[in-house]
Amino acid sequence: MEEVLFGGVANAGKVTRHGPFVLRPSNLYSASIHAFLKTLRKTGFEGASLPIEIQEDGRERLVFIEGEVPIPPYATWAQSDDVLASVTRLISDFHLASATVDRSMETWNHEMSDASGGSIICHNDVCLENVISRDGKAIALIDFDFAAPGRPTYDLAAFARMCVPIDDDISSERLGWLESDRSGRLRLVADVYGLDAKGRRELLEFLDGAIQGGGTFVQRRANAGDTNFIQMLEEMGGMERYERRRRWWIESREQFLAALS
Repeated sequence: MEEVLFGGVANAGKVTRHGPFVLRPSNLYSASIHAFLKTLRKTGFEGASLPIEIQEDGRERLVFIEGEVPIPPYATWAQSDDVLASVTRLISDFHLASATVDRSMETWNHEMSDASGGSIICHNDVCLENVISRDGKAIALIDFDFAAPGRPTYDLAAFARMCVPIDDDISSERLGWLESDRSGRLRLVADVYGLDAKGRRELLEFLDGAIQGGGTFVQRRANAGDTNFIQMLEEMGGMERYERRRRWWIESREQFLAALS
């Protein structure tokens, strides 16, 4: 008997647990992702999915990791500064381990990757739904479908955008986010990760780019007929959701700049 595991968008309703394993759809990049994750584990880093194989039915089989995975509307515990700091530390440890793994010959999904590339394999989609926690501590990153070479601060900015969150009030509330000091939470991410002045400038610049280009990936998936993305776009208010965020960022950016200075 397989138990459906809820959460996510791209594979919503298609990820299941069967005993000690997770079964999920494979894709064109699964072989590269599996090779990377297996090599990553050999570095001593245990905070990521451990793949077993790609089955004959085309599904990936990975080791199930016990813990909690927040999904919208996010529980209060998942929105704490302690959890934000814990995920940031996990990302930092992941980046250090990833920097030692050579996967230059593999193929990757570049839909959400750093356009300039980079020296490490980044996750590129660290949202709360892709983090497993125990007792309020982040212990593992999951769902590496969008992993690709990039710069660490690009990966960190993508995480901050989704988990600080760097978003307007209406969209934040729709996902269940409570009112918070978002500029202070961005500073917390930068402090815990240990960004220097250059890194903080890059973090803000990557957020500029992500917000300016926001919605293109979702719109592309929706236009291709992906029903999960069509539904998500409708529930979030269509493309106006991204226009609203752009307007909010223009008005709010100085607060975040000051917090990082």
